[in-house]
Amino acid sequence: MERVEPPRTPRSAAGSPPPGGAPARARVARRAEADAHIRELRVLAAIAEALNSAPDVRRALERTLAMVADLLGLRTGWVWLLDPETDRFYNAAARNLPPYLQEPVRMTGRSCWCIEEFRDGELTPKNIDMLECSRLRPAVRRQATDLTHGLAYHASIPLYFRDKPLGIMNVTGPSWRKLTADELRLLSTIAYQVGIAIERARLADESARLARAEERARIAREIHDTLAQALTAIVLQLEGAVRAWAADPPRASQRVARALQVAREGLEEARRSVLSLRVAPAAGRPLPEALAALGRALTADTGIRVLVHVVPPPAPGGGRPLPPAIEAELFRIAQEALTNIRRHAGARRVDLTLRTMPRRVRLSIRDDGRGFAPEAVPAGRLGLVGMRERAQGLGARLRVRSTPGRGTTVTVSVPLASSGDRPGTAAPARDRAP
Repeated sequence: MERVEPPRTPRSAAGSPPPGGAPARARVARRAEADAHIRELRVLAAIAEALNSAPDVRRALERTLAMVADLLGLRTGWVWLLDPETDRFYNAAARNLPPYLQEPVRMTGRSCWCIEEFRDGELTPKNIDMLECSRLRPAVRRQATDLTHGLAYHASIPLYFRDKPLGIMNVTGPSWRKLTADELRLLSTIAYQVGIAIERARLADESARLARAEERARIAREIHDTLAQALTAIVLQLEGAVRAWAADPPRASQRVARALQVAREGLEEARRSVLSLRVAPAAGRPLPEALAALGRALTADTGIRVLVHVVPPPAPGGGRPLPPAIEAELFRIAQEALTNIRRHAGARRVDLTLRTMPRRVRLSIRDDGRGFAPEAVPAGRLGLVGMRERAQGLGARLRVRSTPGRGTTVTVSVPLASSGDRPGTAAPARDRAP
């Protein structure tokens, strides 16, 4: 009698093994393992695409955080990044935080258990750990599940580029379980991908900063050459005037007049060059980078999420910068607006948008805080006078819109020079906003 191979079926609902004995079970196990590997590869490919296609680090982290949380069947997560300039942690991305952690004061860059382990070198790419969340602990002890949503622990995934520490990705859920060895290995690979993306973005910023430094060095050389040529011409004209002073006074006067003209031209050129060379906000960085540093500092200090949007996104290499005078004043206006938010707004989130158009640049700072009635604020309060004076110095218009309970928006719109005007300046008076 010919033997008939039994059909390959998974375990039944009652939990009995598939027919066929050990060989069939082995085939099922191998198929399940292959399916798991395929799923892992798909996850890694999706994360790689998200990291490469996102316009900035924040959105790349948010997409990755969502994928990691879904992969583990979790809902909540957040990312701490280490600011390389200040060595302080700030909350760079978050997903479905419980009410207790939505309060900015609880998400400042102060030390907590996972940050301490990271700084002490205990949390490494080969040692992903499950930790009790010290930030949630007070609410957990009070059994305030309405504030914690049942969260108490999180998996802490360290982010590194080679041996360089970058930050921590935390993921959690109310029904916590021990992560499997395969899940830990996959998380380590994901952390490696994220670390590469973060470092790549920082290297791009550094490249833009170096390009800007090279431009400043070029301008410095131009100042030297311009002044040297002007001084040489002035000396020659004055020497000729001295020789002709007794024999030919009119000719001597002409040489003196020419020397004065060269001196004036050299002085004007030097003034223009020095204006271009003037120290820009935040140690000479391009405005988008300086604004991002302001936002990170506020987030680290207060826990308020600051999202910086640059439209259009900066071109590779930094693109064409705004005139230094405009960058400096817009930076100071943003700085004053963020100071007001820190002191008065009670906000959880700030959106800071820099939009550059062919003939205009617009900066807006919008918060979701308590707001106020503008007509009820005494003149000179909240730093509004200083911001308006800076805007007026650029021929710009500053608007403040606020409603009690609905946040505040500060907008400044600066006209730029037309193609027929000297590049690198604000618009001439005829084009300026009233």
